[in-house]
Amino acid sequence: MTDPDSRRLGAPDQATLAAVEAAVPGIARTRASDRLGMAHDASHYLLTPQAVLVPESAAQVAALMRAGLPLTFRSGGTSLSGQGVSEHLLVDTRRHFRGIEVLDGGARVRVQPGAVLRQVNARLAPYGRKLGPDPASESACTIGGVVANNSSGMTCGTHANTYRTLESMTVVLPSGTVIDTGAPDADERLRALEPELTKGLERLRDRVRGNPDSVRRVTAQFSLKNTMGYGLNSFLDHDSPAQILAHLIIGSEGTLGFVAEAVLRTVPAHPVAATGLLVFPGLRQAMAAMPELVAAEPAAVELLDAESLRVAQTDPKADDVLRTLAVQEHAALLIEWQESGADLLTEREHAAERAFAGLRLAAPARLSRDAGGRAALWHIRKGLYASVAGARPSGTTALLEDVAVPVPALADLCDELTDLFAKHRYERSVIFGHAKDGNLHFMLNERFDTDLRRYADFTEDMVEAVLGRGGTLKAEHGTGRVMAPFVRRQYGDELYAVMCEVKRLCDPAGTLNPGVLLTDRDDAHLRDLKAVVTVEPEVDRCVECGYCEPVCPSRDLTTTPRQRIVLRRELAAAHEAGDHALARRLEEEYGYDAVDTCAVDGMCATACPVLINTGDLTKRLRAERHGRLAQKGWKTAARHWDGITRAMNLALDTAAAAPPRLSESASRAARSVAGPDTAPQWTRDLPRGGTRRRPAPVTGADAVYLPSCLNTLFAPADGGPGVMTAFRRLAERAGLRLHVPEGIGSLCCGTPWSSKGYTDGHEAMGRRVSDSLLAATDGGRVPVVSDAASCTEGYGHLVPGLQVIDAVAFTAEHILPRLPDARRLPSLALHPTCSSTRLGLDAAITRIAQAIAEQVVVPDGWQCCAFAGDRGLLHPELTASATRAEAASVAAGDFAAHASVNRTCELGLTRATGRPYHHLLELLDQVTT
Repeated sequence: MTDPDSRRLGAPDQATLAAVEAAVPGIARTRASDRLGMAHDASHYLLTPQAVLVPESAAQVAALMRAGLPLTFRSGGTSLSGQGVSEHLLVDTRRHFRGIEVLDGGARVRVQPGAVLRQVNARLAPYGRKLGPDPASESACTIGGVVANNSSGMTCGTHANTYRTLESMTVVLPSGTVIDTGAPDADERLRALEPELTKGLERLRDRVRGNPDSVRRVTAQFSLKNTMGYGLNSFLDHDSPAQILAHLIIGSEGTLGFVAEAVLRTVPAHPVAATGLLVFPGLRQAMAAMPELVAAEPAAVELLDAESLRVAQTDPKADDVLRTLAVQEHAALLIEWQESGADLLTEREHAAERAFAGLRLAAPARLSRDAGGRAALWHIRKGLYASVAGARPSGTTALLEDVAVPVPALADLCDELTDLFAKHRYERSVIFGHAKDGNLHFMLNERFDTDLRRYADFTEDMVEAVLGRGGTLKAEHGTGRVMAPFVRRQYGDELYAVMCEVKRLCDPAGTLNPGVLLTDRDDAHLRDLKAVVTVEPEVDRCVECGYCEPVCPSRDLTTTPRQRIVLRRELAAAHEAGDHALARRLEEEYGYDAVDTCAVDGMCATACPVLINTGDLTKRLRAERHGRLAQKGWKTAARHWDGITRAMNLALDTAAAAPPRLSESASRAARSVAGPDTAPQWTRDLPRGGTRRRPAPVTGADAVYLPSCLNTLFAPADGGPGVMTAFRRLAERAGLRLHVPEGIGSLCCGTPWSSKGYTDGHEAMGRRVSDSLLAATDGGRVPVVSDAASCTEGYGHLVPGLQVIDAVAFTAEHILPRLPDARRLPSLALHPTCSSTRLGLDAAITRIAQAIAEQVVVPDGWQCCAFAGDRGLLHPELTASATRAEAASVAAGDFAAHASVNRTCELGLTRATGRPYHHLLELLDQVTT
């Protein structure tokens, strides 16, 4: 069923592309990398689109609809059932549909499909509100998928899912008609513009309501979490055609219309919570405890079976109790109570303790309010799928299934699933899920390049097990392709016929997401399966979940970490298939798209459940590009770093002193000869050269201070003192002594070499730094302080045996308490950096910022600026793309000052916003002088 030639890249249909161009010119992306990079999503299906379309407005989507083109909408790409991939035209709705508008003091929010759920909640947080749906993929999934899949999650059950919290939507129908279902005249407009659809919805409403068996089935099915087929409960819950249509579109997986925006009611974001992990001897005991636990009204009860616990034990954030548990047949319930105040939470905790007292537990029960401990437990649970999948054998594909049954049937279903795993020889299959809702997730590892009989037989047995217990085959993840052949079996002929009529009424030509949710093919779930090739260690663990994408600074310019990885897989598959022409095209496009424009900022690793840092892959690929001469040249630079930095300092001074047009012309000429990835682009917004670093020996020092070479390269903003001067003055004011070692001008954190893949030079610098610091720190007794976050991180890797502290953290702990009261500024726009985030400096940065200003704002749209050392000079388009959203937020504000904690980030943000950015410690020096 998996065609061995299915990975081959055929030429797109020219008539289709001509129709796209006629409808909306200039939005089609047809390169091999564009198509193959979007052929993959988080599911186990693989279809290559004819083209990727990037419309900018609902009007452009309507034009595509009117052209009668086959369209599949894709935003976050985190769906697991195959509804986000297509062999037709794939419409990227993430790029230009990211609007978020908070309404009524946070009671409602208007959102577009490309807005990431976590970012919406961040906008709602100041109002004490959040969206109801809370799927585990909240860091990456977008509103488009949340609506299309009727997302729910860990705490919202069926009472606060997308269906229940929708107020209205603006939908583009396949005819091109645009309807705002929240408008006072929505029904009249729908009746006037779509008379057959309106009459058909009213007819189906009466048909469902008039059939007692249909009412019984629909009521029973939608008392559970249920995303199988269309939401026929819309016909029971709503009377007006516009509201019926809006609620049918929820969970319709892009098969009925395009949701251009939605207005959702929000729910309280309870500020206090208590979380604990209850470990039981086995699944039966855990399920037996459910009635008593549910009676105590927890917000969430999450099940982890024995295999899940074994995986959880390997998570770096697992606590001692979990790590030391000798797991046999154990099961656990992750349970949480949430409240609006501490006193109310205390009452909940007392009730929980009474419930715990009667339980047969394998380890003592503990509830904790500690934010770090709670976050660790939820991190483990939310990343469980990807963690298990990341540990799968190379060359296998991970499948995550999702079912629900009435809670009393949950234990029996768990037992039968475990038996089915053994029967069909699936090893290390985990069961976890939302126990309070009877909702289970289980994972299989399968090789789709071999016989599919095992997978087909298991699926048939699983379907019988779930439907035999009155359950649903898809609770949260959507029908997609994986369960489309079984919709009729779950609902029966009559309700299936109603669903088919819904599709015909809305999409008579069948152009929207063909093959998804409803299908005539009994084997649809066995077709177009994703066979995974073995490539390299950085790539093979990737489950293509897409969690990395929202934090990647190059995502709107070229590629994301997931796309960098899947394109490596496609390149390997092309070589394996002997398609050398495709391999050459992919290699040519990969150079700029994936290697040159990767900021190697490592933010992808902070979001990846299996801790893949695609920056490491990029560094290795850059190293493979370099010839022996280049490696030797950069090794020589490491040996003469003081002279090199002074030469660059002089070059900046010279460029600044010359007429700007002359310097810019010289820069362009150098780039045309040496190449844009070698010669930086000088622009008139760059500062002059900085100040040479000089030693300042001190006996009995409190710290060894390593001023960054960025201080030598770039002058401070607006003629200010710069962080090197500011930090010394702050330390002196606090009575602390800083030792700057001999040879400081020749020392560097090594980041310029590691980020570019110059391994020999990195090793040479590492030896010099290690020798110097071992002597300067008295064998590691005295801490090392660096004044640029990226350098702090670099030194930490270069000399891992020494204590390296960022100047911000050192100041927050040792200097700030000794400073006089500050003359605080009214407001401050703050840009934390990727390095400060990875170093865990957020608390220290916030503490200092709040000492500087009355109001501290991290602007909406914040992310890594992608200046990345000299990357912003080599590829300024990368920084421009990465900072666009944050710059717009800064421009909309009126801030007294702007700050970051790295000189190159200050340059990037200054360029993007037109406002001068200073190091945070410069401002602290200013307000405490």
